[in-house]
Amino acid sequence: MKALLPLVSGALLIALSTAGAGAQNGSLQLPGKLEAGSEVSFEVAGNGKGTLLIVGVGQVIKRDVQLDNTIRIPAGTLYRAGHYIVLLKTKESTSAGTIDVIPAGNVATLTFLAKPSRLPVGAQGGITGTVYTLDAYQNLVTSPTAVSFELANPGGPVQQREVETRNGAAWAVMDSSSREGKSMFVARAGPLSSTRVIGQVAGDPCTLKMSARPSGEQIEVTTEPVRDCSGNSVSDGTIVTFTESHDSYRSTVDVPLKRGIARALIPAHRGATISVASGVVLGNEVRWEK
Repeated sequence: MKALLPLVSGALLIALSTAGAGAQNGSLQLPGKLEAGSEVSFEVAGNGKGTLLIVGVGQVIKRDVQLDNTIRIPAGTLYRAGHYIVLLKTKESTSAGTIDVIPAGNVATLTFLAKPSRLPVGAQGGITGTVYTLDAYQNLVTSPTAVSFELANPGGPVQQREVETRNGAAWAVMDSSSREGKSMFVARAGPLSSTRVIGQVAGDPCTLKMSARPSGEQIEVTTEPVRDCSGNSVSDGTIVTFTESHDSYRSTVDVPLKRGIARALIPAHRGATISVASGVVLGNEVRWEK
């Protein structure tokens, strides 16, 4: 015989009948609440044998038990936080109760997410860190927990934030440095810590300046070292565009930065105007009169 019970947490509970000679109505004396991983013990009345079912979200425990006895569920068995239905099935009847398993009080693990992993310098509020506090069984610890965030920027002051978790999560927003390099982003809760590395690279070019000189029958145009607004060398590979205009003639050359400098050869036209740009940043102009 099978007794069907309503849906609980998305799972249909089925109380399995068992053999139990002379079994009487069983009754459950359950603890209402316990921490994840704790040992559970409770008394059951009656005589004979029965089947105990404990059903919760993602966890089902089945035990054959002797009535009129103390039932013990070992520590570490009920580890998933949530609401559990407890069923004791004998030959004559079924007794039911509930247990609420709450996260363990101590934080055992920090899950630390930091983004982005790479960004330009000088970005206000550009770095976000989020921490989730978990117990030893990977349950979210929802009790308020003090968390500190520390971002050590290259060549700049250390940024710190002290926050308290809400429903198991804490977050902080930081500014990127004015200098390129690697920053160490650390989250701490009590003795626990977790570290992420944030790569900070030079921003967009801030100023462009070039010079021009004859090179055979052509013109060699060369930029000065290209830097962002904080003085960092712009990353190699950044495209610089040289444009030559002469009457109705117009030509452009795109070249990548190499060791912070862009260099190109263009046709020589007396009276031509040569300009330089990178993205939305415009540099100086040179008028070629040779």
